[in-house]
Amino acid sequence: MAAVSAEFGRDLEEDFAVAERLIKEARTGDVRLLALPEACLGGYLLSLDGDAADAGPPPLAVDGPEIRRLAALAGDMVVVAGYCEDGGGARYNSVVCVSGDGVLGNHRKVHQPLGENASYSSGDGFGAFDTPVGRIGMMICYDKAFPEAARALALDGAQIGVCVSAWPGSRTNAAPDLERDRWKRRFDLFDRARALENQIVWLSANQAGTFGSLRFVGSAKVVEPGGEILAETGVGTGMAVAEIDVPAALETARRSMGHLRDRRPEAYGPRREGRP
Repeated sequence: MAAVSAEFGRDLEEDFAVAERLIKEARTGDVRLLALPEACLGGYLLSLDGDAADAGPPPLAVDGPEIRRLAALAGDMVVVAGYCEDGGGARYNSVVCVSGDGVLGNHRKVHQPLGENASYSSGDGFGAFDTPVGRIGMMICYDKAFPEAARALALDGAQIGVCVSAWPGSRTNAAPDLERDRWKRRFDLFDRARALENQIVWLSANQAGTFGSLRFVGSAKVVEPGGEILAETGVGTGMAVAEIDVPAALETARRSMGHLRDRRPEAYGPRREGRP
């Protein structure tokens, strides 16, 4: 499997050219599951300030020609990619999972940071789905800051969590060296924590370079169920590739301490009156 750190913009034809190149590169390396970044079809927002002058990326229908084109490029691979979804009367920041057979799954971003809600409506849930490479759960960027999101996917049987992002460096006190940026550290911590606490394989893709006022931290990676990073790109562009037997990795991680098995849901609610 592989996760990408790459630059994408408003020009759809250019974006498809980049996606095609990356899919071909991944196929050469026998990759079966490839994650491209959030908003890789049409680019992300120019800023997170709710800029009314930014028309945003072009809205695409999940059953439209662009997603069918992506599926055709995927062929025998499973490819995950972010796009702006035309939801009829609303636009969503979405991620789609495709193969040559068509759409396998689609997720609308639930958690919206800063001014993103000026451009997108919010999704309303998380669900896993079956694919030729295993059961996958998808989320987008800020979604991974909420443990409940990844836990909902794990409880729905997700073996692989795929999070696509357009995660920028810090807006204040930005570090000249992105490797030392505090938002970059948070990005990495969330990836490792979500894998470890749910004992699932975690695939994290991200935009790279700059777009508008945003400078993205890259840092695509593959994380095993113990929270250890198997492959990563660093803050530049690249492809993090790792070979992993997913069922075996999950079985090994959960053999002694099974975080999902050992949950005590009855203890997690508000304290009842009279309870110590």
